[in-house]
Amino acid sequence: MIRLAIAASSAVVRAGLEALARSDPEIELVGSFSDLTALDEPRQSEIEALQPDVILAAAPLEDLAPAADGFAPPVVLLATESQPAWTRDALRAGVRAVLPRESSPGEILAAVAAAANGLAVLDPHDLEALLAAPVTIAAEMPVLTPRELEVLRMLADGEANKTIAWKLGISEHTAKFHVASIMGKLGAATRTEAVTLGIRHGLVMI
Repeated sequence: MIRLAIAASSAVVRAGLEALARSDPEIELVGSFSDLTALDEPRQSEIEALQPDVILAAAPLEDLAPAADGFAPPVVLLATESQPAWTRDALRAGVRAVLPRESSPGEILAAVAAAANGLAVLDPHDLEALLAAPVTIAAEMPVLTPRELEVLRMLADGEANKTIAWKLGISEHTAKFHVASIMGKLGAATRTEAVTLGIRHGLVMI
């Protein structure tokens, strides 16, 4: 079962997405929000209590802050319009699928399933533009310690610092130190960008 939370600024759209979720026997609807501020640090306990595997959102990207250190499930975003620069910002904020609002129910459910399995879904035109855009990365491959590689791969799985600390048997402070060190070595501004750069450098396999 995929635990799904929904966020939509329109009550009508929200009701439609809730009905779509309930129509799929593989999805359990665990919560519904009028915006994406539940992912922000002050309200993050609300989303943590629900423990969704994916958030399906039809809300402005501005409502979605960059992925924080806490619980940050992948987001499937239904957009009124998209463009490469906008999609890049969405990916850095934790979005794992960007679909047009007019997507079919089957396409939306398929994107939710893909995000739950760690995959990304993008419009082919956006993907081509993103791949064609010049990317500034370090000329030499960053050297991460074995422990940092372990932490980076956990970040790619969406693990929070608290979970990383528990799995590795270290303090949360030490986990945060490793994450900061990884971001510094990769030149990443966010955890999501660190994972993206790790994939490009072949440090994380998807």
